[in-house]
Amino acid sequence: MNKWVYSLALLAAPVLAGASGVLGSAHSAPTEFAQGRQIYEQYCAACHGWQGEGAANWKKPDEKGEMPPPPHDETGHTWRHSDAMLFKMIAEGWRYPFNKSDRLTMPAFEEQMTAQEIQSVIGYLKTLWTDEQREYQKTESQ
Repeated sequence: MNKWVYSLALLAAPVLAGASGVLGSAHSAPTEFAQGRQIYEQYCAACHGWQGEGAANWKKPDEKGEMPPPPHDETGHTWRHSDAMLFKMIAEGWRYPFNKSDRLTMPAFEEQMTAQEIQSVIGYLKTLWTDEQREYQKTESQ
């Protein structure tokens, strides 16, 4: 019984995400969702959390004077950035402007991911947000 419910949930989540306009057409939604989640788990989850919850105390600088990885779920601020800005951050890396160090606190992934894979990760992140956050982010991306 549990395997059946789990399988149904895996099948329904991408369809629901696609129906909300998050990942493009309903036909491509399951593949894009699965790919985005897999890439997120491979490259992002170690720092940003398996459920997008971010590091503990992400709003305060750590002992190095650097901001810890923020959440990508509805509790964070990722949804406030346009697709273009998210793409740039993932591809080129990111350094919080007020960090005390000069290093990129989020490494660049343009050597590890294709442009399409970065877009898939962004699509996956959108599934972690509320409808209102997705609508705001959609406006920011226009």
